[in-house]
Amino acid sequence: MHTWSPFSYIVINLARQIRANEVTFSGVNSTLPMLACVLAKRAYDFHFTWINVAGGVEPQPTTIPHSSSDPGIVTGSAAIFSNQDFYDLCARGGIGLVYLGCAQIDGEGRTNVSSIGPWEKPKVRLPGGGGAAVMLPTAQRVATWRTEHSPRALVDKLDFVTASGNLAALVTPLAVFQRTTGRFRLESWHPDASLEEVVARTGFQFDTAGAGPTPPPTASETAALRAIDADGAFEAEAAIK
Repeated sequence: MHTWSPFSYIVINLARQIRANEVTFSGVNSTLPMLACVLAKRAYDFHFTWINVAGGVEPQPTTIPHSSSDPGIVTGSAAIFSNQDFYDLCARGGIGLVYLGCAQIDGEGRTNVSSIGPWEKPKVRLPGGGGAAVMLPTAQRVATWRTEHSPRALVDKLDFVTASGNLAALVTPLAVFQRTTGRFRLESWHPDASLEEVVARTGFQFDTAGAGPTPPPTASETAALRAIDADGAFEAEAAIK
């Protein structure tokens, strides 16, 4: 049976959010979603249109760069989009799934990428809303991820609300959450963990009805990820525990 590592768990479960025939966008500082899109192109037998923040539309890169903004990720693209193009497409409802990162996320799917601590005197000043302010409210669905599953990242109350809207999925090394109503529900958890561990390490409350261990990676998912990261460099760089 194929097994999960924390790295494969996040990349593959991000890829599993993609639906047939939709437009999917991966953004800046989003290496794991970039890998998820490449994996989905190789592992799944349905079509979707991939646009990335570097401007590539349906790219066919010969080598996968380690930065999601690297010009190499547009190799073989059918077209090149500027920032204005994909923001406009999203605002018109034309993007089915957007991957957006966050520093904090709460149980209602609101995100913080602005500051940690009091706004007037923060402990950490973060980059700010950027694409989140436009795309989280206007994309049909948004998926986010955290490489750390803890009450510090998955919080009951955000230090600052940067954006809210159509957050649909949250993937961590420990669990997959879905949000179809006002709050997240647990969809599944890493089979090496337990429901009790997920609850203990999550700062917000969530529904657990119907949740169970995450189905293992398929042979095609495993083969695609192995081909993408043959030397393990992406997994080592991610350093997910």
